[in-house]
Amino acid sequence: MIGQVGRRLFGVRDRVPPEPVSPGEVLAEAADVRVRLGAREVLKGVTVAARAGEVLALVGPNGAGKSTLLAALAADLPVASGVVRICGRAAEEWPAPELALRRAVLPQSATLSFPFPVEDVVRMGRAPWAGTRLEDSDNRDDKVVREAMAATEVSGFAARPFSALSGGERARVALARVLAQCAPLLLLDEPTAALDLRHQELVLRVCRQRAAAGDAVVVVLHDLGLAAAYADRAVVLDGGAVVADGAPGDVFEDGLLSDVYRQPIEVFPHPRTGAPLIAPLRDA
Repeated sequence: MIGQVGRRLFGVRDRVPPEPVSPGEVLAEAADVRVRLGAREVLKGVTVAARAGEVLALVGPNGAGKSTLLAALAADLPVASGVVRICGRAAEEWPAPELALRRAVLPQSATLSFPFPVEDVVRMGRAPWAGTRLEDSDNRDDKVVREAMAATEVSGFAARPFSALSGGERARVALARVLAQCAPLLLLDEPTAALDLRHQELVLRVCRQRAAAGDAVVVVLHDLGLAAAYADRAVVLDGGAVVADGAPGDVFEDGLLSDVYRQPIEVFPHPRTGAPLIAPLRDA
């Protein structure tokens, strides 16, 4: 079924799968990007790069431009000026079928109009591969779908309709679909927002595993503690501009974060790991 759907969506031409990437290779890049939504300039000359083998966290207050930047990096949102490159090529030059093999996007909310079983929803992630020379070679589709469902702990309700799931369960199924796409660039918009503590940690461990396997993972996070614990690099956005870019231990500084969030914040090292812990400064 997915093969037929994929051919209708992406055509029957044999597309070329992405080449293997090298550690540190830039898979997505925004160079001096400006984005306007209506009369408002949402991104103001942003430059950022996502590299193979790393988790890049986009953090900042509401309205800072995090989701807009993610959409621009995904080639889902046109830029007013500057350039976005994916796998070394200007984003607008990629045909949709080729782009779908190179980047996978998890939006903030996952909705479906029809009550597809969970396993079918995850299998939709394989649609871009229909018509390629690797389509279902050695039952690869089945293996990838099983692994994606196991990684996100949704195998136990594979037969349930997506519409009957809780918000957190839907979020994990949507992530499994993205993982099943097997693109080297993953762009995740607030993947932990609807999740409990256990599954927040699970999702970020999956991000680290994909980076360790060579993918570039860009994730929008509101939880600075998760970003500090799991990200290789953090980009702090404020008012549509990048105010810091570097390792969380370097850029998560109490003065900078207090200014950005307009809230007194203290940063101190974890007593065992040394990773930065971030907490609002409260009266006793």
